[in-house]
Amino acid sequence: MRCFIRKFAFMKVYGIPNCDTVKKALNWFKANNVMYEFYDYRKLGLPLEKLGEWNAKVGYEKFLNKQSTTWKELDTHVKENLKTDLDALELLQQKTSIIKRPVIEDGDFLHFGFDEKAYTEHFK
Repeated sequence: MRCFIRKFAFMKVYGIPNCDTVKKALNWFKANNVMYEFYDYRKLGLPLEKLGEWNAKVGYEKFLNKQSTTWKELDTHVKENLKTDLDALELLQQKTSIIKRPVIEDGDFLHFGFDEKAYTEHFK
């Protein structure tokens, strides 16, 4: 078993605590001794500035989860009216459950979703 011990500030994991994918990621971090700070964005919300920061790094398309139930249940008119980045970011702020989970933020490392290989490469 690999053990990753971090000597720097905690990374931040954004998500919803009852999400199975978030639970899977948190279990992986615990099993590999990776310390983290958890941010429940369903409970606390997400500032538009944070979403804008992620958008500047990777583009909102990377973290807008079009496979989510929330996205699929959105009115077609709402989906078709996402004309600008700001439109999309405001929607993501209002409907945080359409953000791909978990969001892992560790310095310059920004990752959306559970990916054991990416985690292993980053935290080795």
